[in-house]
Amino acid sequence: MKLYTRSGDKGKTSVIGGKRDKDDIRIEAYGTCDELNAFVGRAAALLDHERFPDIKMELAQIQHELFDCGSDLSSIKKDTTFKVDESMITFLEERMDDYTEEAPPLQRFILPGGTSAAAELHVCRTVTRRAERLTAKLMREEEMNGDVFKYLNRLSDYFFAAARVVNYRLEIADVEYERSAIVFHTSDKEK
Repeated sequence: MKLYTRSGDKGKTSVIGGKRDKDDIRIEAYGTCDELNAFVGRAAALLDHERFPDIKMELAQIQHELFDCGSDLSSIKKDTTFKVDESMITFLEERMDDYTEEAPPLQRFILPGGTSAAAELHVCRTVTRRAERLTAKLMREEEMNGDVFKYLNRLSDYFFAAARVVNYRLEIADVEYERSAIVFHTSDKEK
């Protein structure tokens, strides 16, 4: 099997149910999910399995789910059975709740960074936000699986929570943005 097909040499690419320009918003959205998947793989590679078996397992699951997002976003067929659903969103919310409970309370904005793995998870967060913005634009223009948008919204928050836990477990303090006001008044730990 050859890796190249030459079918995209004229600026078009195949989607499920047809063809689109390579710079079409749908292609941009699922292409960004693919880019994000590569960053997630790099973040997982930076994590020690002994200290972070939970996060490594979750990142592997997220990589599969990002393929699901790409599949759903690449379909223009009217009778598509979508892969991304509410259960995936609920899982991310549950993990975020656990990580928020584990990490110290947060009052101010923090700078992306700390350990290499946490910094990479922050990169994942920002690429997820770009995928989310592109998906929001696509939702305004065409029909699509709305659960993909919700998933991406939660996923960026998951990466934030996971990055904080990685730093915390490695005893590296998050660096607060020095000109930040107190923006988080109540944490789950204070309730």
